[in-house]
Amino acid sequence: MTPEEAKKQANKKAIKFVVALFILYILFSQGNLFMNSVMTPGSRFYNPFISEHLNYIQGLKSALIVPAVWIIKAFGFYAIYNEMDVMVVSGPYLRVNYSCLGLGVMSFLAAFVLAFPASRKSTLKMLVIGLITVYVLNVLRIAGLGVLLGFFKSQRNNFTYHHEVFNIIVYICVFTMLYFWIKKSNKLVKV
Repeated sequence: MTPEEAKKQANKKAIKFVVALFILYILFSQGNLFMNSVMTPGSRFYNPFISEHLNYIQGLKSALIVPAVWIIKAFGFYAIYNEMDVMVVSGPYLRVNYSCLGLGVMSFLAAFVLAFPASRKSTLKMLVIGLITVYVLNVLRIAGLGVLLGFFKSQRNNFTYHHEVFNIIVYICVFTMLYFWIKKSNKLVKV
């Protein structure tokens, strides 16, 4: 293969990756937004059956809230919760909305990993590790807010940008994981 043919082939792979990444990200992120609309009473596309039996968004909220409350209680606070709220007695009141779930970050991660040309085993492994990492970081964020704002009551108004800070931290973690995964995947291909 000549250098020009190799360059053309590499360019085609790169374009294919970018197009697949874009399509998958739009599909995942907009699909989650649409499903949130399907499962939210009073919204345009609300469907009671799907909301009652297939509400994975509420399941994710509960999967984030319950362990976060366990962590908050481990720090000596008394906390009560429902399907979307955490109240730390003598502490903060936290509401876990759709934007708190990390589905945007998870959508990007899944789209990137699925679009990248790697073996199925490597792709599946990175997908599972990456999604679990985002989930654990999100639980720690919710618990951290409950604990920190419980200890430092005077600072409650200073944590208005916690969502942006969380996104920056999580994207740094995701990009770091992707960097090492790509580096490892490229070593396996060259051998």
